[in-house]
Amino acid sequence: MSQNNTTINNSNLQETPAQSSKLWAGRFSKETDTAVNAYNSSISFDARMYKHDIRGSQAHAAMLAAQSIISNDDAVAIIDGLDSILNDIETGKLMFDPQAEDIHMFIEAELTNRIGDAGRRLHTGRSRNDQVALDLRLYLADATAEIRELILNLYYTLLDLCRSHTETIMPGYTHLQRAQPITMAHHLMAYVEMLSRDIDRLDDCTRRMDVMPLGSGALAGTTYNLDRNAVAQKLGFKAISLNSLDGVSDRDYAIELASALSIFMMHLSRLSEEIILWSSQEFAFVDLDDAYSTGSSIMPQKKNPDIAELTRGKTGRVYGSLMTLLTMMKGLPLAYNKDMQEDKEAIFDAVDTVKMCLPAFTGMLSTMKVKSDSCRRAAAGGFTNATDLADYLVKKGLPFRNAHEVSGKMVRYCVEKKCALEDLNLEEMLTFSNLIDEDIFTAISLDTCVRQRKITGAPAPETVAAAIEAAAARFN
Repeated sequence: MSQNNTTINNSNLQETPAQSSKLWAGRFSKETDTAVNAYNSSISFDARMYKHDIRGSQAHAAMLAAQSIISNDDAVAIIDGLDSILNDIETGKLMFDPQAEDIHMFIEAELTNRIGDAGRRLHTGRSRNDQVALDLRLYLADATAEIRELILNLYYTLLDLCRSHTETIMPGYTHLQRAQPITMAHHLMAYVEMLSRDIDRLDDCTRRMDVMPLGSGALAGTTYNLDRNAVAQKLGFKAISLNSLDGVSDRDYAIELASALSIFMMHLSRLSEEIILWSSQEFAFVDLDDAYSTGSSIMPQKKNPDIAELTRGKTGRVYGSLMTLLTMMKGLPLAYNKDMQEDKEAIFDAVDTVKMCLPAFTGMLSTMKVKSDSCRRAAAGGFTNATDLADYLVKKGLPFRNAHEVSGKMVRYCVEKKCALEDLNLEEMLTFSNLIDEDIFTAISLDTCVRQRKITGAPAPETVAAAIEAAAARFN
């Protein structure tokens, strides 16, 4: 599917529009109430799908002519007319009419104004129900591809940061308490793995989105001999929907995308929280670039991590979009219901929010400075090598539970003395176990603690370096 994506805002709407005639007005004897017009209209937010609507209509018209349902002359007039509408929208010559019910009706009405009766033949064998389902799939496929590229850019930015810090020792945490020494690269590679899953989820979502619903009609298909596969091929879809009711009422792909984006934002929010902590004076692990920080209106010394905080906050907004979609769909009988118009604002906002967050967040990471000395000092405190002390005793023949107890007693002794394990002399250590020897000091040094953890997934520099290069090749 095409990867061309344009967002429309209210500045593209006419300021003083003429009243649009309703293309479905034949059944009705009264004009629609003005309040109902405003309530019913979706053009203020679905106008962004104009390219996708035009693409779908052109493919539909070409197929109608190929199937001898309309004449070749009419199809040429429709396709050329739609090209002229597309050009006029993109050059600003044609503004969207806020009185139009939606982008589909606006374009069809404009086409008919330009080419006459041929424009009235475009909707043959088609309903707005399958038309909007087509347009939304096309639009979201483009948006997903764009977001995927932005996440991939963040992914490679993280990998570059990891390459610079395979030897930068820092404390790993559980319960936000210092636990064991790791490296900054090892810590950040956890987020690389999260982003890898995010990209995989987007790819899976795109695969299920890649189904063409046009030809489903309002709910029961059509009596016209449509060539649905030809339209699907022209638009780049790999499959067509196999049930007309499902074709017009399915919004799983929008919900799935909102879910994938929510999980991604959860990952981004977790990293944001760590950066907020790390940039504080209490941690002082990183320094954020001035271009990605803000100050205080009253406190001159302040340097605030607003990009990370905003990202953490906007995560809830994307969650809200997911909940809107799930709640909207949960009680709807088949097939199409007007409730489903609410799908667009929710999924569009989720898409827009993610697209807004990613460039700023990636820029913040790419300019962030890691304070290696502060990280190492933090790892040296908090007895992060206590597990390695226990492992040392196990390797000397002591059962692990006994070794764990000895190590714990030595930690308690050091707490009382206000010193680190490695600050004890050998004579003091021997009072806890006669298995301890001079090699204990090498065994519990921070460098040894990190370097000896060589198994796959562990923080040894060479292990992490191999993981970085494997991750770099993952999406090539």
